[in-house]
Amino acid sequence: MLAVHQRMAELWTLRRARELTRAEQDELMLCMEANASYVWNRLKLENLSLCASLTSDHDWLHEICERIEKLEPKH
Repeated sequence: MLAVHQRMAELWTLRRARELTRAEQDELMLCMEANASYVWNRLKLENLSLCASLTSDHDWLHEICERIEKLEPKH
């Protein structure tokens, strides 16, 4: 889970209890934008990974897998 996902969940939970401040609303929108970007990038790489696998292009597959790993948070 990315830090942006945790913050988005916090803001969403606050929103259920009270109205968010303007700053919190702006932050929630930024979190949602970051989430959408992350998801689309991840899906694109997963589709490219499938293409590389289907064409048996192991070098390309390795490169894509490295790019996917870079998207994941470091623990």
